[in-house]
Amino acid sequence: MRLLQINSTVNTGSTGRIVEQIGRHCQRHGHEVHVAYGRHSRSSNAELFRIGSKWDQAIHLLGTRLFDEHGFYSKRATFELIRHIEAVKPDVIHLHNLHGYYVHVGVLFKFLAQSRIPVVWTLHDCWPFTGHCCYYERVGCRKWETGCFECPLTRLYPASILRDNSQANFTAKRDLFLRVENLTIVVVSKWLEEQVKKSFLRGHTVQTIYNGIDLATFFPGEKGLAKRRLGLERKVVILGVANLWSEGKGFRVFAHLAERLPDSYQIVLVGRGLKKTWLYGRNLTVVEHTNSSERLADYYRAADVFVSPSIAETFGMVAAEALACGTPCVVRKGTALEELVDSSVGFSVKGDHPQHYAKAIEDVLSIERYEASGICRRRAEELFSLDDRMNDYLELYLSLLGSVGEQMELQQGAAGTVRVPSHGAQI
Repeated sequence: MRLLQINSTVNTGSTGRIVEQIGRHCQRHGHEVHVAYGRHSRSSNAELFRIGSKWDQAIHLLGTRLFDEHGFYSKRATFELIRHIEAVKPDVIHLHNLHGYYVHVGVLFKFLAQSRIPVVWTLHDCWPFTGHCCYYERVGCRKWETGCFECPLTRLYPASILRDNSQANFTAKRDLFLRVENLTIVVVSKWLEEQVKKSFLRGHTVQTIYNGIDLATFFPGEKGLAKRRLGLERKVVILGVANLWSEGKGFRVFAHLAERLPDSYQIVLVGRGLKKTWLYGRNLTVVEHTNSSERLADYYRAADVFVSPSIAETFGMVAAEALACGTPCVVRKGTALEELVDSSVGFSVKGDHPQHYAKAIEDVLSIERYEASGICRRRAEELFSLDDRMNDYLELYLSLLGSVGEQMELQQGAAGTVRVPSHGAQI
């Protein structure tokens, strides 16, 4: 099998690492892997193709800011991508994040509709079925279920400062994405599956595959030792982690918690984007984002409770990593986080009132530590094993190719001739 994945990044950021993990798993099973990416990359085992240039991305960014037409620029770059696809002749195309100022979805999906190559599209957020935003829960918007207009989130990524084009974007996306008949949608949580089934994508086949965790990197360890290594000894550690902190990630909950919790507690926030003016409290520490998974795992092990008040979650990778390290969690109710963190491994809190989070933290701390650690780890092993989840993707690819083969056999039988797939299927 020859697999081509398309994403904004490769081997960096959450989706970029998932792309690399899928690719390496397929390569270990003897398959050929290519990745076309738009923005950032780190070293990869796959054959890489850069889509467009920084100039293309700058024009796309400008068009988004002025006219709210994200995903409808980079036309030249996308035609180059199509020529690359035709040269590679993939058996399966796997789409990931198509937002990110690097691809024209109109050009790409018209090609995909004509090519008849099996397409898998993993939705990591909600952008594919809205007229503008990636996450709408922060304002409780439901317009995307029938048709976007007067978007309340135009100033958020992918931000537009002059125009609200959400209605036209919604219509264009719906028409384009429904055109591809051989499209399988993969979602990363049951919560997101329910959202998709209310959207215009509901006619496609939808399958849930949780994100996988490297259980050999994220595992329980001696908590006291981890605290000493990080200079957190003699503290009750409350941990929050985000790649990029924002209002939607709930940093203000931690700021208010810092005022309420006694001096024996230490709140540690790991990630980029936090401004000193946003935070206050004598027992709150900010740690800049780290690319070291091993060091991040040490923070999870040192934590007595992991907390995520985030409303912008379709999965919750950091909560899954915390569970893998044996750390119980307090998360926000009404998001995919509630699905990952059931009552056996933590608590869900409605809304963002810091008093409710403080009470849930106390409840978690009352649980016997050794017992809680083992339950958290077992849940991570059952749901988030990297090998198991990557094998789910490989089985999906092969099942799609099997369906293509069966269709060809039927056509051959009807015509009395032997046909070869136009995209060069090799299993």
